[in-house]
Amino acid sequence: MAGAFGGRPGIMSGASGAVAVVIAPLVAQYGVEYLPACAILAGIIQCTAGKLKLGKWIRLVPHPVILGFVNGLAIVMTKAQLSHFTGLGSTAATSTMVGLTSLAMIFMKIIPKVTKAVPASLLTILLTTLVSKVFSLPTKTLMDVAGAETFKGGLSVLPTLALPSVPFNLATLKIIAPFAATMATVGLIESLLTLQLVDGIVDDGKRGSTSKECRGQGIGNIFSGLIGGMGGCALIGQSLINVEAGGTGKLAAITMASTLGLGLLAFAPLLGQIPLAALVGIMLLVCQQTFAWSSLRLFGKIPKLDALVIFLVSYITVVEDLAIAVVSGTILSALSFAWKQSTMVYAKDQGVDENGWRVFKINGPIFFGSTQKFESQFDMKGIKEDEIVLDFSGSRVYDHSAIQSINMVSEKFGQNGKKVHLRRLSPDCQLLLANIHEGGVPPYESIERDDNDPAYTPVEDSEKFSIA
Repeated sequence: MAGAFGGRPGIMSGASGAVAVVIAPLVAQYGVEYLPACAILAGIIQCTAGKLKLGKWIRLVPHPVILGFVNGLAIVMTKAQLSHFTGLGSTAATSTMVGLTSLAMIFMKIIPKVTKAVPASLLTILLTTLVSKVFSLPTKTLMDVAGAETFKGGLSVLPTLALPSVPFNLATLKIIAPFAATMATVGLIESLLTLQLVDGIVDDGKRGSTSKECRGQGIGNIFSGLIGGMGGCALIGQSLINVEAGGTGKLAAITMASTLGLGLLAFAPLLGQIPLAALVGIMLLVCQQTFAWSSLRLFGKIPKLDALVIFLVSYITVVEDLAIAVVSGTILSALSFAWKQSTMVYAKDQGVDENGWRVFKINGPIFFGSTQKFESQFDMKGIKEDEIVLDFSGSRVYDHSAIQSINMVSEKFGQNGKKVHLRRLSPDCQLLLANIHEGGVPPYESIERDDNDPAYTPVEDSEKFSIA
């Protein structure tokens, strides 16, 4: 369902480790019966986010955060694959696991050079399984890992469409709401970041729709909950395998889901015989391709704080979870940007003009982070001229704090017996400055207007105000 209604063809969705970590405490504390209800509520939240177009905020995630995300995810996936090499019970089993995994990785490298008519991952699984059976190798299969019950096949494995078997009351809502909100957030973050990565890989000139992806994931989770599933999100590993195999259309995700369902229904015993090593070999190559190796060459060439963000997001992704990592990295990047911008504002003394007025040209952005430095630029008592010009042609006013700061500087000049002429402010800034004063613009402040004033809006809905 997510593939059919999602925002980017080629993205594979399903049960995700990132989502599983979030909902595990719900199952442990209240039981598995609440899991489908949680998935449905998370889906509703995601559909709402899509309707409100909240997915566009993923654009605020800086590039260092994305690099940290993919690196951390690659490390997490690698650790998961390496865990399959422990506890095998014998040297022969361990050697077989290492050998078949290596063979699968070799197949994955060689097959695309021989033929692209069949996906390399599919041929790799078939050939690795064949080698395992022909030589009767002591290897662990999918059936050994998941149990014979999982691969019994037949109509009994088909899910039924039904509402979750939990009480429909406020008590249930209070239980599942926090988990559903977290699940929806984590799922959307991973899905939207996967969308961006697929956009970069599939160079077809098109961009995925974040709003459609939110809705697609929401519909998928609602349907998953209705058939008793745990829900999930976009899967970066499977998505990379898919697009690299040429699956760049919507039918790719639908075919994947249909084939998986048909396999469990009709060919489950055969699927259960696939060596675990075949999948581990494929996933290890996916991990290698997922890791942004180019980011290692950036250290020493990019600002230290950006390098710190890459490392921090990677580390938190490994030790905590994806959502905390991305939010932490984005906040750190935003604070870094605000700090850098706050140091760039200054007032350049351009001397006295033909009117005998002292002219200062303001340079740099004025916003909540730079107002203190802006206000400290002027020696109120050291300026001899009675009239001062503040020329904002080299600056830009961004928020209400900046408007208030400009008014405060003007007021301080007024207290020292001087008059301030404010030039090159946008019409919206002029309007908002005028509205600050209930009785009209005071005599110490003159807001000058002409056709060369810049046009931009410092705050939302400023057009709702009018000069009294």
